[in-house]
Amino acid sequence: MFKLVSLNLNGIRSATSKGLESWLDQTRPDCICVQEVKAQAPDVAGRFEALAGLRGYFHFAEKKGYSGVGVYTRHEPSEVRIGYGSPEFDAEGRYVELRFDTPSAKLSLISCYFPSGSSGEERQQAKFRFLDEIFPHLQALKQEREFILCGDVNIAHKEMDLKNWKGNLKNSGFLPEERAWMTKLLDEGGLVDVYRRLQPEATEAAYTWWSNRGQAYAKNVGWRIDYHLATPALAACARTQAIYKGEKFSDHAPLTIGYDLKL
Repeated sequence: MFKLVSLNLNGIRSATSKGLESWLDQTRPDCICVQEVKAQAPDVAGRFEALAGLRGYFHFAEKKGYSGVGVYTRHEPSEVRIGYGSPEFDAEGRYVELRFDTPSAKLSLISCYFPSGSSGEERQQAKFRFLDEIFPHLQALKQEREFILCGDVNIAHKEMDLKNWKGNLKNSGFLPEERAWMTKLLDEGGLVDVYRRLQPEATEAAYTWWSNRGQAYAKNVGWRIDYHLATPALAACARTQAIYKGEKFSDHAPLTIGYDLKL
């Protein structure tokens, strides 16, 4: 079983100070895709190049202490792609793709951090620009190779994906335009929401993010905004799923999917 984890760290220094490495040692994933590293190359050097025996590959933001993604893996990639060709969003450190190519197969593992629009209209418009750019990129990639995109998508797709859906109909992360984009990605775009394939009816157990306000975590007033989005052939290999809530490494929980897959 190939164990693939997605986790928004909300800062790699913070998450590792809260026991992340010990958890990785115990669970032994083959790969962990991380978002919101909130560090630059000098911060990672000598400390975070590897975690629990996994080697990391990163896309750092130009702005210090902001965004940043990475993929830690046990397997040597044949190619690493930093960014997806966007002048605006590649500067924000939002996309890293590891390619594992053999004569018989072409496979990519992607860590991606979608923008949040919750801070105001300017960032919401940036989020819409990102969605407009990433959709055709993923469609073109799907024509070339199989892939799994792991990431904080910052969109709850359906009413069952957050606790207080009625109160969030006009809030970023649950806007009609964002939800329609997710529907388009899964229907017209042909990608698969792997967790939902395995757990089509899960509600509160599916949440992966909780606000730091109002005892949201204690009351499980959460959102499901972290995903594995896969091409159909790879999604069909998914066998197990787990959202770890035993320890709190960040404001997100690790989402682990087990795939019947060999790199």
